[in-house]
Amino acid sequence: MVSRRKFIGVSAIAVAGTACHASLAHTNPEPAAESAGDGAMPPAVAALTSAKAQAQPITVDERRARIERARVLMHDNGLNAILLTGGTSLDYFTGIEWGLSERLLAVILPASGSPFLVTPAFEHARAMEQVAAGPLDTGTEVMTWQEHESPYALIAQGLQSRGLATGKLGVEETVKYVFSDGAAHALPAMSLASATPITAGCRMVKTDHEVALMRLAAAVTLRAYHATWASIREGMTQHDVSDLVAAGHRRQGFDGDATVQVGEYSALPHGSRTPQTIRDGTIVMIDGGCTVEGYTSDITRTFVLGTPTDEMKKVFDIVFRAQTAALQTARPGLECQAVDAAARKVIVDAGYGPDYTYFSHRLGHGMGMDGHEWPYLVRGNTLAMQPNMMFSDEPGIYIPGTFGVRIEDDMHITADGAELLTPRSPSLEQPFGPAA
Repeated sequence: MVSRRKFIGVSAIAVAGTACHASLAHTNPEPAAESAGDGAMPPAVAALTSAKAQAQPITVDERRARIERARVLMHDNGLNAILLTGGTSLDYFTGIEWGLSERLLAVILPASGSPFLVTPAFEHARAMEQVAAGPLDTGTEVMTWQEHESPYALIAQGLQSRGLATGKLGVEETVKYVFSDGAAHALPAMSLASATPITAGCRMVKTDHEVALMRLAAAVTLRAYHATWASIREGMTQHDVSDLVAAGHRRQGFDGDATVQVGEYSALPHGSRTPQTIRDGTIVMIDGGCTVEGYTSDITRTFVLGTPTDEMKKVFDIVFRAQTAALQTARPGLECQAVDAAARKVIVDAGYGPDYTYFSHRLGHGMGMDGHEWPYLVRGNTLAMQPNMMFSDEPGIYIPGTFGVRIEDDMHITADGAELLTPRSPSLEQPFGPAA
């Protein structure tokens, strides 16, 4: 999956390393190296140490439990099987990490009976290597197709041999149309439907282990940001800063990246590719995250190099109060849309309305193996929140041609409310709190 950060052109640097100094002062920041990868890293970034040992991988038994949960949901939703191809849902259930191409590799999970794998013949050994490490039985049926053959006939054959020539086949939401269309033509007596009630139904509510991995991911990203902030100096470009963020993640042992927007470009919620240079008194917005054992963080920090204007401070305070309102509102049993409404009311009541005029996006998105996944904190979503759901809490105010402010933290729905996984940003001048 391509993140929005990569999509708008910020290249992630491969990362390896982790941890952080408790105190990172931001008085006269130390000069930054020309490149975060040339060995002359700023001291604050170089001080980060590895947290890799803190990340405990998802186990085979956990994946088996996910498959059984999916089967319950298939029965509840009238689906006879689901079709998974390369992507995070395939990884979630099977541990198979596979990219999407024009060649189909698929796992079909029936509501009852044994799963089976369809793979290009020349990929058989690579596929079986991953199957052997996951929850699928070593005796799992594997059906191979040569380059001139159709994989869809094999899907039909596998389902028919399990007594599933008719019924409903659920298709995971990221499956390419060419794959689902091919399956539909090979299964004329079987109807295709969305598998989202099953895949999202399993993935929306995290286990304690998944929450722990996301908590670690958020901590790693915040430490990378803190070290980067302590290293910024006037004259750096947005790419210099994003390189430092990537290096900060790398020092901690994980892949991470960020987009960086400066000045007027911070008024574009997902930024611009226009070259930007940091000057005294300009807003800087960093939006990014990392992946820890497949689980993501997504954090935004907005700050000023030097002294912010009164308007900047006013806008930051409104956004901070909007994030607070969302955090205090979120709880199990409440509709997702109510959390968006609580944050939006603060911003509109402060004069930055109506509606989406300055707060131009939804409040937040679900998080997990994808940076954006079900469910969403947006008007119209009446789904009730449940304990161990994970969301971003990211209100913002964007003033075209001037500047924008967004504060984003990762929010965990608890048994009786909500918590943020990391300390909040208290001000534009000290986005990580007072220096120790």
